[in-house]
Amino acid sequence: MLLRPLRPYMTHSWVIEVDKLKVAVLGATGLVGQRFVSLLADHPFFDVVALTASSKSSGKRYRIATKWMLGPDFPEAVQDLEVLETNPEAVRRCGYNIDLVFSALPSDVARELEPAFAKEGFKVVSNASAMRMFDDVPLVVPEINPEHLNLVHVQRRKRNWKGFIVTNPNCSTIILTLSLKPIIDYAGIEAVHVTTMQAVSGAGFSGVVSMAIIDNVIPFIAKEEEKIQTESLKILGWLSEDSVKFADIAISASCNRVCVLDGHLESVFIKLKRNVDLEELKNVLRNFRGVPQELKLPMAPPSPVIVREEEDRPQPRLDREVYKGMSVVVGRLRYGKDGWLKYMVLGNNVVRGAAGNSILIGELMVKKDLL
Repeated sequence: MLLRPLRPYMTHSWVIEVDKLKVAVLGATGLVGQRFVSLLADHPFFDVVALTASSKSSGKRYRIATKWMLGPDFPEAVQDLEVLETNPEAVRRCGYNIDLVFSALPSDVARELEPAFAKEGFKVVSNASAMRMFDDVPLVVPEINPEHLNLVHVQRRKRNWKGFIVTNPNCSTIILTLSLKPIIDYAGIEAVHVTTMQAVSGAGFSGVVSMAIIDNVIPFIAKEEEKIQTESLKILGWLSEDSVKFADIAISASCNRVCVLDGHLESVFIKLKRNVDLEELKNVLRNFRGVPQELKLPMAPPSPVIVREEEDRPQPRLDREVYKGMSVVVGRLRYGKDGWLKYMVLGNNVVRGAAGNSILIGELMVKKDLL
């Protein structure tokens, strides 16, 4: 980290510049991979120097191999990069020392390839579900459990790896837990019931056939409910020696696919441990901040949780881009006659729920000297 007058990044009274780290994106031609590439363009910490995809795309220029879905133009700096095969040897030969790898690989592919990268010394932030629930693998939402990153030291020791894997949670889980964390800290939670209405982008570009979802709601998403019910407890748990002690909360989820492009909307019911005034809870949510906000990390929104007072908000089309998609939006906060707290929460599933949260993890790792 060097003191320089050019391209400053402000932190308190200091003007500092972080030397850009060289990063690779695995699975760069897919929808989440493209989002990584888009968000990393002109990033103050990271410089994308390597992109990988399947064998049918390797050897081609990125702009030729990719059906770009995020606006009219490719980021200029990467459009002519040659797409590499997704293996450690190919990335090693890219001509740069890679400081960090962001993985947008499908879970079945990630299960085999990501450990191979970590074993060979690469430091991987994975968006895949394959490794999330291993005891020695951090599952991180930076505002909630940044201390879980310390598990990488356990992981390297146990597995004899030169590198490591840190995982990004399920998109719906991130959105839910960001709204739960301040409430847990203030009032305590005994139980959560959540029903999700999830955008089609969460299934990838070809994940849901148009004839199945247009004019329809599909009341099942494979493995999604299980991910919310288990991952949330790990994220909201606490680090104890070499593992995470899961939070003691009963979580029940029901997941639906709806005909919305981006933005997962969730209906949440919470049994609190103590009665709290509704206005107090709104202020607790509004004032919630975490380590990323304290450090003023580039991807960190000033307010991770936004509270809306209108009776018909949040809505995906209106609220999914708040703070460039990195905040979740809570609305319709109220108590039911049974005493349970009820609200709606919305988050951008492909930004905060995927690539954006992963990049925020990477930024936090820079600050924690893990790279």
